[in-house]
Amino acid sequence: MAFGDNDEDRAFYGRRHGKTLRDVPRRALQETLPAYEISASADVSTPITLFRAPVQQVSLEIGFGGGEHLLAAAAHNPDIGYIGAEAFVNGLAKIAARLNETPCDNLRIHSDDAVSLIDRLPDASLDTVHLYYPDPWRKRRHWKRRFLSHENVARLARVLKPGGKLLFATDWANYAAFGLSTVRANPHFTWTAKAPSDWLEPWEGWVRTRYEAKAIREGRCPSYLAFERSR
Repeated sequence: MAFGDNDEDRAFYGRRHGKTLRDVPRRALQETLPAYEISASADVSTPITLFRAPVQQVSLEIGFGGGEHLLAAAAHNPDIGYIGAEAFVNGLAKIAARLNETPCDNLRIHSDDAVSLIDRLPDASLDTVHLYYPDPWRKRRHWKRRFLSHENVARLARVLKPGGKLLFATDWANYAAFGLSTVRANPHFTWTAKAPSDWLEPWEGWVRTRYEAKAIREGRCPSYLAFERSR
């Protein structure tokens, strides 16, 4: 696991490092995370075999932050293998510290840009992709750094199984509209909403993070957009 300091070539996220890590998360990052890490040389040709526990499905969360959703989902769905991709070192340290306290056999971590993992995965190998509160890159000149580009949506269409789901949540109305337009432009995805409640209310089992609670306090209304990969 190697972390670079130059973020200028990072297409979809900004800072790689945050505040200086305290001793417990720093040790967890060094000692616990490697047991969950999907290395650059790992064989990912059959993702369902990556986990210590037997699983029936495989799910990818892109940019899991502190890991609240990822850990809760893995704990409640032991028959699903969860891969979390996160480049922010402080987020990796946070989830590593929690995994040190409560190990999870149906979880693996990719500590880099999700694209570098997605491009290694075989066709139709994922059941679900989760993209929750990615950086909205609010300035128009930065929109090219938003994860939901046409190129990345095509990547997700390739690795999702027919009938698989792409779940996207954001608290920025502009990014919700941008993401909706971008995903719907891909012929392999269908927006599943049939009523306003389908994008204004979170999905079953949703874990509200401190970030989301802050967004709501500040008057931003989250959108929860679900898309299905065409069969």
